[in-house]
Amino acid sequence: MPAAEPKRPLRIVVVNWQCRDNPLAGGAEIHLHEIFGRLAAAGHDVTLLCGGWPGCPPRATLDGIAVHRVGTRQSFPFKARAYWNTHVAEWRPDVLVEDINKVPLYTPRWGRVPVVALVPHLFGPTAFRELSIPLAAAVWLAERPLPFMYRGVPFEAISESTADDLAGRGIARELVRVIFPGIDTAQYTPDASVRADRPTFAYLGRLQKYKGVDLVLRSFAAAALPDATLEIAGAGNYRPALEALARELAVADRVRFLGRIDEAAKQALLRRAWALAFASPKEGWGITNLEAAASGTPVIASNSPGIRESVQHEVTGYLVPHADTAAMAQAMRRLATDRSLVERLGVAARQFALGFSWERAAEDTEAHLREIVGRRGDG
Repeated sequence: MPAAEPKRPLRIVVVNWQCRDNPLAGGAEIHLHEIFGRLAAAGHDVTLLCGGWPGCPPRATLDGIAVHRVGTRQSFPFKARAYWNTHVAEWRPDVLVEDINKVPLYTPRWGRVPVVALVPHLFGPTAFRELSIPLAAAVWLAERPLPFMYRGVPFEAISESTADDLAGRGIARELVRVIFPGIDTAQYTPDASVRADRPTFAYLGRLQKYKGVDLVLRSFAAAALPDATLEIAGAGNYRPALEALARELAVADRVRFLGRIDEAAKQALLRRAWALAFASPKEGWGITNLEAAASGTPVIASNSPGIRESVQHEVTGYLVPHADTAAMAQAMRRLATDRSLVERLGVAARQFALGFSWERAAEDTEAHLREIVGRRGDG
Protein backbone atom coordinates (compact mmCIF):
# COMPACT_ATOMS: atom_id res chain seq x y z
CA MET A 1 0.00 0.00 0.00
CA PRO A 2 1.61 3.31 -1.01
CA ALA A 3 2.49 5.73 1.76
CA ALA A 4 0.24 8.75 2.14
CA GLU A 5 1.60 11.91 0.62
CA PRO A 6 2.91 14.37 3.20
CA LYS A 7 0.56 17.24 3.89
CA ARG A 8 1.79 20.60 2.71
CA PRO A 9 2.55 23.28 5.31
CA LEU A 10 -0.17 25.83 5.94
CA ARG A 11 0.21 29.60 5.60
CA ILE A 12 -1.35 30.85 8.82
CA VAL A 13 -1.87 34.46 9.87
CA VAL A 14 -2.86 35.05 13.48
CA VAL A 15 -4.31 38.36 14.61
CA ASN A 16 -4.15 39.34 18.26
CA TRP A 17 -3.79 42.60 20.16
CA GLN A 18 -0.47 41.55 21.72
CA CYS A 19 2.49 39.20 21.46
CA ARG A 20 4.11 37.51 24.45
CA ASP A 21 6.86 40.15 24.71
CA ASN A 22 4.34 42.92 25.30
CA PRO A 23 4.69 44.26 28.87
CA LEU A 24 0.93 43.73 29.29
CA ALA A 25 0.94 40.16 27.93
CA GLY A 26 -0.90 37.53 29.92
CA GLY A 27 -2.34 34.06 29.67
CA ALA A 28 -3.94 34.59 26.25
CA GLU A 29 -0.55 35.48 24.76
CA ILE A 30 1.09 32.47 26.41
CA HIS A 31 -1.62 30.28 24.90
CA LEU A 32 -1.13 31.80 21.45
CA HIS A 33 2.63 31.32 21.40
CA GLU A 34 2.55 27.82 22.89
CA ILE A 35 0.15 26.66 20.17
CA PHE A 36 1.36 28.54 17.11
CA GLY A 37 5.03 28.35 18.06
CA ARG A 38 4.67 24.58 17.89
CA LEU A 39 2.93 24.83 14.53
CA ALA A 40 5.79 27.00 13.26
CA ALA A 41 8.29 24.42 14.54
CA ALA A 42 6.33 21.74 12.66
CA GLY A 43 7.01 23.60 9.41
CA HIS A 44 3.96 25.80 9.00
CA ASP A 45 4.41 29.42 7.92
CA VAL A 46 3.00 31.43 10.84
CA THR A 47 2.71 35.21 10.97
CA LEU A 48 1.32 37.21 13.88
CA LEU A 49 -0.22 40.62 13.28
CA CYS A 50 -0.51 42.43 16.60
CA GLY A 51 -0.23 45.74 18.38
CA GLY A 52 2.96 47.03 19.91
CA TRP A 53 4.03 49.40 22.66
CA PRO A 54 6.05 52.63 22.72
CA GLY A 55 9.61 52.01 21.55
CA CYS A 56 9.11 48.40 20.50
CA PRO A 57 10.66 47.07 17.28
CA PRO A 58 8.01 46.78 14.55
CA ARG A 59 9.22 43.34 13.50
CA ALA A 60 10.43 40.33 15.48
CA THR A 61 10.66 36.56 15.31
CA LEU A 62 9.30 34.82 18.40
CA ASP A 63 9.02 31.04 18.70
CA GLY A 64 9.48 30.80 14.93
CA ILE A 65 6.54 33.17 14.38
CA ALA A 66 7.08 36.26 12.19
CA VAL A 67 5.65 39.08 14.31
CA HIS A 68 4.40 42.32 12.73
CA ARG A 69 3.60 45.01 15.30
CA VAL A 70 1.25 47.76 14.19
CA GLY A 71 0.37 50.72 16.35
CA THR A 72 -0.16 50.37 20.08
CA ARG A 73 -2.73 48.79 22.36
CA GLN A 74 -5.02 51.76 21.75
CA SER A 75 -4.50 52.23 18.01
CA PHE A 76 -4.10 48.64 16.82
CA PRO A 77 -7.82 47.97 16.18
CA PHE A 78 -7.93 51.04 13.94
CA LYS A 79 -4.76 50.17 11.99
CA ALA A 80 -4.91 46.39 11.73
CA ARG A 81 -7.17 46.09 8.71
CA ALA A 82 -5.26 48.69 6.66
CA TYR A 83 -2.00 46.84 7.38
CA TRP A 84 -3.65 43.58 6.36
CA ASN A 85 -4.82 45.09 3.08
CA THR A 86 -1.45 46.62 2.16
CA HIS A 87 1.00 44.03 3.49
CA VAL A 88 -0.59 40.69 4.35
CA ALA A 89 -3.50 39.89 2.01
CA GLU A 90 -1.15 39.59 -0.96
CA TRP A 91 0.58 36.64 0.73
CA ARG A 92 -2.62 34.64 0.14
CA PRO A 93 -2.66 32.89 3.51
CA ASP A 94 -4.59 29.65 3.82
CA VAL A 95 -6.35 30.74 6.99
CA LEU A 96 -6.69 33.76 9.24
CA VAL A 97 -7.00 33.01 12.95
CA GLU A 98 -8.43 35.89 14.93
CA ASP A 99 -7.59 35.54 18.62
CA ILE A 100 -10.52 37.48 20.06
CA ASN A 101 -8.73 38.47 23.22
CA LYS A 102 -10.05 42.01 23.55
CA VAL A 103 -12.48 43.81 21.25
CA PRO A 104 -13.29 41.73 18.12
CA LEU A 105 -11.87 43.06 14.86
CA TYR A 106 -14.60 41.53 12.65
CA THR A 107 -12.00 39.86 10.41
CA PRO A 108 -14.59 37.98 8.32
CA ARG A 109 -15.03 41.33 6.56
CA TRP A 110 -11.32 41.55 5.65
CA GLY A 111 -11.40 39.37 2.56
CA ARG A 112 -12.05 35.91 1.18
CA VAL A 113 -9.53 34.02 3.29
CA PRO A 114 -11.16 31.49 5.67
CA VAL A 115 -11.38 32.82 9.21
CA VAL A 116 -11.25 30.86 12.46
CA ALA A 117 -12.22 32.76 15.60
CA LEU A 118 -10.17 31.68 18.60
CA VAL A 119 -11.82 32.77 21.86
CA PRO A 120 -10.18 32.50 25.29
CA HIS A 121 -13.18 34.24 26.85
CA LEU A 122 -15.46 37.19 26.30
CA PHE A 123 -15.82 40.05 28.75
CA GLY A 124 -19.53 40.71 28.64
CA PRO A 125 -20.72 42.57 31.76
CA THR A 126 -17.38 41.94 33.53
CA ALA A 127 -15.92 44.80 31.48
CA PHE A 128 -17.78 47.17 33.81
CA ARG A 129 -15.70 45.86 36.75
CA GLU A 130 -12.46 47.11 35.22
CA LEU A 131 -13.10 49.96 32.83
CA SER A 132 -14.79 53.31 32.96
CA ILE A 133 -18.45 53.19 32.00
CA PRO A 134 -17.85 54.61 28.48
CA LEU A 135 -15.02 52.16 27.72
CA ALA A 136 -16.84 49.21 29.28
CA ALA A 137 -19.92 50.05 27.25
CA ALA A 138 -17.78 50.16 24.10
CA VAL A 139 -16.36 46.68 24.83
CA TRP A 140 -19.81 45.30 25.63
CA LEU A 141 -21.28 46.80 22.48
CA ALA A 142 -18.37 45.52 20.33
CA GLU A 143 -19.15 41.95 21.42
CA ARG A 144 -22.85 42.20 20.67
CA PRO A 145 -22.57 41.76 16.85
CA LEU A 146 -20.57 38.51 17.13
CA PRO A 147 -23.36 36.19 15.91
CA PHE A 148 -23.97 38.44 12.89
CA MET A 149 -20.42 39.46 11.95
CA TYR A 150 -19.10 35.90 12.41
CA ARG A 151 -22.09 34.03 11.00
CA GLY A 152 -20.96 30.63 9.70
CA VAL A 153 -17.39 31.17 10.96
CA PRO A 154 -15.85 28.22 12.81
CA PHE A 155 -14.77 28.94 16.38
CA GLU A 156 -12.21 27.50 18.75
CA ALA A 157 -12.90 27.88 22.48
CA ILE A 158 -10.44 26.98 25.23
CA SER A 159 -13.11 25.71 27.63
CA GLU A 160 -16.63 24.39 27.73
CA SER A 161 -17.59 27.53 29.67
CA THR A 162 -16.48 29.74 26.80
CA ALA A 163 -18.26 27.48 24.30
CA ASP A 164 -21.45 27.78 26.35
CA ASP A 165 -21.03 31.56 26.47
CA LEU A 166 -20.71 31.69 22.68
CA ALA A 167 -23.76 29.50 22.23
CA GLY A 168 -25.69 31.74 24.60
CA ARG A 169 -24.82 34.70 22.40
CA GLY A 170 -26.20 33.03 19.29
CA ILE A 171 -23.15 31.21 17.84
CA ALA A 172 -24.20 27.79 16.56
CA ARG A 173 -22.77 25.27 19.04
CA GLU A 174 -21.78 22.87 16.27
CA LEU A 175 -19.41 25.54 14.93
CA VAL A 176 -17.49 25.70 18.22
CA ARG A 177 -14.57 23.31 18.73
CA VAL A 178 -13.28 23.10 22.30
CA ILE A 179 -9.51 22.62 22.48
CA PHE A 180 -8.18 22.76 26.02
CA PRO A 181 -4.89 24.54 26.68
CA GLY A 182 -1.85 22.59 27.76
CA ILE A 183 0.67 22.82 30.55
CA ASP A 184 4.42 22.24 30.51
CA THR A 185 4.61 19.47 33.09
CA ALA A 186 8.35 19.10 32.49
CA GLN A 187 8.94 22.73 33.48
CA TYR A 188 6.44 22.87 36.33
CA THR A 189 7.20 20.02 38.69
CA PRO A 190 6.60 19.35 42.38
CA ASP A 191 9.28 19.59 45.06
CA ALA A 192 7.79 19.19 48.52
CA SER A 193 11.20 19.83 50.06
CA VAL A 194 10.95 23.53 49.18
CA ARG A 195 7.40 24.01 50.50
CA ALA A 196 7.43 26.92 52.93
CA ASP A 197 7.64 25.98 56.61
CA ARG A 198 4.70 28.23 57.46
CA PRO A 199 1.40 28.56 55.61
CA THR A 200 1.98 30.58 52.45
CA PHE A 201 -0.67 31.55 49.94
CA ALA A 202 0.04 32.96 46.50
CA TYR A 203 -1.65 34.99 43.83
CA LEU A 204 -0.07 35.05 40.37
CA GLY A 205 -1.45 37.19 37.56
CA ARG A 206 -2.30 40.69 36.48
CA LEU A 207 -3.09 43.25 39.13
CA GLN A 208 -6.28 44.53 37.54
CA LYS A 209 -9.54 45.25 39.29
CA TYR A 210 -11.53 42.60 37.43
CA LYS A 211 -9.16 39.83 38.57
CA GLY A 212 -10.59 39.90 42.09
CA VAL A 213 -7.24 40.19 43.88
CA ASP A 214 -8.97 42.37 46.48
CA LEU A 215 -11.16 39.36 47.30
CA VAL A 216 -8.04 37.24 47.87
CA LEU A 217 -6.71 39.94 50.23
CA ARG A 218 -10.00 40.17 52.11
CA SER A 219 -10.19 36.38 52.41
CA PHE A 220 -6.63 36.23 53.72
CA ALA A 221 -7.43 38.86 56.35
CA ALA A 222 -10.66 37.06 57.32
CA ALA A 223 -8.79 33.76 57.73
CA ALA A 224 -7.01 35.29 60.74
CA LEU A 225 -3.86 33.19 60.41
CA PRO A 226 -1.14 35.16 62.23
CA ASP A 227 1.66 32.85 61.04
CA ALA A 228 0.57 32.83 57.39
CA THR A 229 1.78 35.00 54.54
CA LEU A 230 0.30 36.00 51.19
CA GLU A 231 2.61 36.60 48.24
CA ILE A 232 1.16 38.55 45.31
CA ALA A 233 3.09 38.32 42.03
CA GLY A 234 2.19 40.40 39.00
CA ALA A 235 2.00 43.93 37.70
CA GLY A 236 -0.89 46.24 36.94
CA ASN A 237 -2.45 49.57 37.71
CA TYR A 238 -4.48 48.16 40.60
CA ARG A 239 -1.40 47.57 42.77
CA PRO A 240 -1.55 50.90 44.72
CA ALA A 241 -5.18 50.22 45.65
CA LEU A 242 -4.30 46.69 46.76
CA GLU A 243 -1.40 47.93 48.89
CA ALA A 244 -3.73 50.45 50.50
CA LEU A 245 -6.30 47.70 51.13
CA ALA A 246 -3.65 45.50 52.80
CA ARG A 247 -2.88 48.37 55.19
CA GLU A 248 -6.57 48.97 55.81
CA LEU A 249 -7.08 45.28 56.65
CA ALA A 250 -4.03 45.33 58.96
CA VAL A 251 -2.25 42.54 57.06
CA ALA A 252 0.37 44.62 55.22
CA ASP A 253 3.14 43.10 57.35
CA ARG A 254 2.16 39.61 56.12
CA VAL A 255 1.52 40.44 52.46
CA ARG A 256 4.41 40.66 50.00
CA PHE A 257 4.01 42.34 46.61
CA LEU A 258 6.60 40.75 44.34
CA GLY A 259 5.90 42.68 41.13
CA ARG A 260 6.29 40.98 37.79
CA ILE A 261 8.52 37.92 38.24
CA ASP A 262 10.52 35.77 35.82
CA GLU A 263 9.95 32.07 35.16
CA ALA A 264 12.45 30.87 37.77
CA ALA A 265 10.82 32.99 40.47
CA LYS A 266 7.39 31.86 39.30
CA GLN A 267 8.34 28.20 39.62
CA ALA A 268 9.79 28.80 43.08
CA LEU A 269 6.64 30.64 44.21
CA LEU A 270 4.31 27.88 43.03
CA ARG A 271 6.41 25.23 44.75
CA ARG A 272 6.71 26.96 48.13
CA ALA A 273 3.05 28.03 48.32
CA TRP A 274 0.59 25.95 50.30
CA ALA A 275 -2.11 27.03 47.87
CA LEU A 276 -2.69 29.37 44.95
CA ALA A 277 -5.69 31.69 45.44
CA PHE A 278 -7.65 32.97 42.46
CA ALA A 279 -10.89 34.95 42.68
CA SER A 280 -11.67 36.18 39.18
CA PRO A 281 -15.37 36.33 38.24
CA LYS A 282 -14.68 34.86 34.80
CA GLU A 283 -11.77 33.43 32.84
CA GLY A 284 -11.32 31.49 29.66
CA TRP A 285 -9.61 28.67 31.48
CA GLY A 286 -7.08 29.30 34.25
CA ILE A 287 -3.63 28.32 33.01
CA THR A 288 -2.03 29.52 36.25
CA ASN A 289 -4.21 27.05 38.14
CA LEU A 290 -2.77 24.23 36.02
CA GLU A 291 0.78 25.54 36.51
CA ALA A 292 0.20 25.37 40.26
CA ALA A 293 -1.32 21.91 39.95
CA ALA A 294 1.65 20.68 37.91
CA SER A 295 3.86 22.04 40.70
CA GLY A 296 2.00 19.92 43.23
CA THR A 297 0.21 22.88 44.80
CA PRO A 298 -3.54 22.99 45.50
CA VAL A 299 -5.72 25.85 44.25
CA ILE A 300 -8.46 27.77 46.04
CA ALA A 301 -10.55 29.52 43.39
CA SER A 302 -13.88 31.10 42.66
CA ASN A 303 -16.37 28.70 41.15
CA SER A 304 -16.52 30.93 38.07
CA PRO A 305 -16.88 30.17 34.34
CA GLY A 306 -13.64 28.79 32.93
CA ILE A 307 -11.91 28.56 36.29
CA ARG A 308 -14.10 25.71 37.51
CA GLU A 309 -12.75 23.52 34.71
CA SER A 310 -9.14 23.87 35.90
CA VAL A 311 -9.82 22.88 39.53
CA GLN A 312 -11.40 19.66 40.80
CA HIS A 313 -13.25 20.52 43.98
CA GLU A 314 -11.90 18.70 47.05
CA VAL A 315 -9.57 16.71 44.79
CA THR A 316 -7.01 19.23 43.51
CA GLY A 317 -8.17 22.15 45.64
CA TYR A 318 -11.34 24.01 46.52
CA LEU A 319 -13.95 25.91 44.52
CA VAL A 320 -15.86 28.53 46.48
CA PRO A 321 -18.76 30.78 45.48
CA HIS A 322 -17.42 33.87 43.75
CA ALA A 323 -16.93 36.86 46.08
CA ASP A 324 -17.67 34.68 49.14
CA THR A 325 -14.64 35.76 51.19
CA ALA A 326 -15.83 33.76 54.20
CA ALA A 327 -15.79 30.54 52.16
CA MET A 328 -12.35 31.31 50.71
CA ALA A 329 -11.05 32.15 54.18
CA GLN A 330 -12.40 28.85 55.50
CA ALA A 331 -10.55 26.96 52.74
CA MET A 332 -7.37 28.84 53.61
CA ARG A 333 -7.73 27.90 57.28
CA ARG A 334 -8.39 24.29 56.39
CA LEU A 335 -5.14 24.03 54.45
CA ALA A 336 -3.12 26.16 56.86
CA THR A 337 -3.92 23.81 59.73
CA ASP A 338 -3.29 20.54 57.88
CA ARG A 339 0.02 20.25 56.04
CA SER A 340 -0.71 16.63 55.13
CA LEU A 341 -3.89 17.75 53.34
CA VAL A 342 -1.83 20.21 51.30
CA GLU A 343 0.43 17.40 50.17
CA ARG A 344 -2.43 14.99 49.40
CA LEU A 345 -4.25 17.54 47.27
CA GLY A 346 -0.92 18.43 45.64
CA VAL A 347 -0.34 14.85 44.53
CA ALA A 348 -3.82 14.68 42.98
CA ALA A 349 -3.29 18.08 41.37
CA ARG A 350 -0.12 16.88 39.68
CA GLN A 351 -1.95 13.85 38.27
CA PHE A 352 -4.73 16.09 36.96
CA ALA A 353 -2.26 18.44 35.25
CA LEU A 354 -0.57 15.52 33.49
CA GLY A 355 -3.75 15.12 31.44
CA PHE A 356 -3.07 18.37 29.55
CA SER A 357 -0.25 19.06 27.11
CA TRP A 358 0.61 21.82 24.65
CA GLU A 359 1.61 19.20 22.11
CA ARG A 360 -1.89 17.75 22.13
CA ALA A 361 -3.43 21.23 21.95
CA ALA A 362 -1.22 22.13 18.97
CA GLU A 363 -2.04 18.88 17.17
CA ASP A 364 -5.77 19.40 17.68
CA THR A 365 -5.48 23.00 16.47
CA GLU A 366 -3.58 21.92 13.35
CA ALA A 367 -6.21 19.26 12.61
CA HIS A 368 -8.99 21.82 13.00
CA LEU A 369 -7.27 24.35 10.73
CA ARG A 370 -6.63 21.70 8.05
CA GLU A 371 -10.28 20.74 8.24
CA ILE A 372 -11.31 24.37 7.63
CA VAL A 373 -8.81 24.86 4.80
CA GLY A 374 -9.77 21.52 3.30
CA ARG A 375 -13.34 22.68 2.83
CA ARG A 376 -12.01 24.89 0.03
CA GLY A 377 -10.47 21.87 -1.62
CA ASP A 378 -6.88 23.08 -1.30
CA GLY A 379 -5.87 21.82 2.14
